[in-house]
Amino acid sequence: MEVVIVPDAAAGGELIAEAMARLLRRKPDALLGVATGSTPLPIYQALTAKVRAGAVDTSRARIAQLDEYVGLPAEHPESYRSVLRREVLEPLGIGMGAFLGPDGAAEDVQAACEAYDAALAAAGGVDLQLLGIGTDGHIGFNEPCSSLASRTRIKTLTEQTRADNARFFDGDVEQVPHHVITQGIGTILEARHLVLLATGEGKADAVAATVEGPVAAVCPASALQLHPHATVVVDEGAASKLKLADYFRYTFVNKPGWQGI
Repeated sequence: MEVVIVPDAAAGGELIAEAMARLLRRKPDALLGVATGSTPLPIYQALTAKVRAGAVDTSRARIAQLDEYVGLPAEHPESYRSVLRREVLEPLGIGMGAFLGPDGAAEDVQAACEAYDAALAAAGGVDLQLLGIGTDGHIGFNEPCSSLASRTRIKTLTEQTRADNARFFDGDVEQVPHHVITQGIGTILEARHLVLLATGEGKADAVAATVEGPVAAVCPASALQLHPHATVVVDEGAASKLKLADYFRYTFVNKPGWQGI
């Protein structure tokens, strides 16, 4: 995989947004896999700025969701569908008709998971999937010891995760769902390009395990080593535990300018 070390989150956001813009210029109807949370916000902000400047057209782009709460109506303000509508689709001028996501309110959750995997395949697959990483190496909601071949499925949130997310539910942990639907690691690996952004020293151990450690279910993100086109973008803090940091800096500076990430 390629590792790119950037000065800060804004620089990472700009780099990844430019990769997305390049993709859209050659494939205007590309299917972009997106993630929620604070880490990818600089990406969406940078891409929105490019759209407003006329540097890229997103009118035909399609958006695919990585995960979703189980039991929340789609219109709930804290459903990930609603969050992505506010943070990604509306700023980019993309309508909900171009959005793919699992039905977290379905009566048959397993069927909804299988239907989402089928919908991604029918759409031609994800062209570029954005990912964040947890301090324990999780991607999506694939916690440590998730199967590296897993498909979209239901997962149980830990009490710590529910407590962390209570801030989005008026501070009331009882409002936070117990379960989520997440793309599995096997599903994620089917995207044509995987781009993981990590910032801050708190992610340094997880990044080192992902990039330089063995491929192991205890660090789900390490499965990116198996992908033919995976890019890990990290700031100096997140890169602080990498033994090969100098090599990664050298190779990025000396790669052909036209190649991108």
